[in-house]
Amino acid sequence: MTYPYPQLKPPLFRWSRAEGNEPKVNEWIRTLTGEEPTVDFGSVDVTILGIPLSRSSISASAASENPEAMRQAWKSFHPYHLEYDVDLTPLHVLDLGDVRMHVTDISLSHQRITEAMVSMRQHHAHALPIMLGGDHSITAMLVKGWKMAHAEQRIGILQLDTHFDLRSLEDNGPSNGTPIRNLIESGTILGEDVYNIGLHGFYNAKSLKEYADQAGVNYVTLRQAREKGISSTIQTALDQLAAKVDVIYLTVDMDVLDIAYAPGVPAGTPGGMRTDELFEAVYLAGRHPRVQAMDIVCLDPFRDVALTTVKAGVHVMLTFLTGFVQRKGY
Repeated sequence: MTYPYPQLKPPLFRWSRAEGNEPKVNEWIRTLTGEEPTVDFGSVDVTILGIPLSRSSISASAASENPEAMRQAWKSFHPYHLEYDVDLTPLHVLDLGDVRMHVTDISLSHQRITEAMVSMRQHHAHALPIMLGGDHSITAMLVKGWKMAHAEQRIGILQLDTHFDLRSLEDNGPSNGTPIRNLIESGTILGEDVYNIGLHGFYNAKSLKEYADQAGVNYVTLRQAREKGISSTIQTALDQLAAKVDVIYLTVDMDVLDIAYAPGVPAGTPGGMRTDELFEAVYLAGRHPRVQAMDIVCLDPFRDVALTTVKAGVHVMLTFLTGFVQRKGY
């Protein structure tokens, strides 16, 4: 068959399908290469899309290398979550490859990201897309693409992040510091439909908090979330979003983790989440029926130590899918 996505390219790193009954994750996830005689797109439950862009990052970053790093790390994981006794293999997961990035033109790369989301909604309208970034600028482009494909839907954002990502576009452009403001000021979403959980420490200017308050953004600091309980905080945010939006987009900035747990992020900080807290958050999001898309961003494998952060990123994706499997009733 002809590769159906002109703005994408198949992943460089591919694995063969397993013949046995207990495949590793790399043997379970199917890769779309264009060499298949037929593909039943209607049977796909989840699509995976790599977005290798980090030129739009404020911090020096090789997050563009993350999609392939996560694919290579899949061989270390089984598609079975022991603690929940959940088998992921009933899910049909299709890796679509990567969005083609221009070497120097960030605007063109952003345009291709938006087009890729529109194409995914056309070809795989019933599948849940998971995007592997890349820096956080990609989130604005992906949500804009979703809005183009589903103009009638009101979109909510559940953001797990150390930062507001509300910097001025006039000063910063469509960078990894501006995606939420980009979406608000473009009219793609309402400020009141953003719930940011995990903010902490000395990593946001006071003016950004003032903008968040003015725009009606909902945010819970990490200290507040721990006082209430991570699970309760996430569930409350999901329930409040579900009461007013049609679809929830989950964006996970890996810098929400403490630098001790995530050395491989461009803007690592002390005082962040533990991995178990993040896993619990994405598990609950995976279970919620309104959560219809997810991205994982700001993971730089070149900064990583012993694949600590890359493996945490894979664990985030698989834990989210654990909740999703339970949602589907498999």
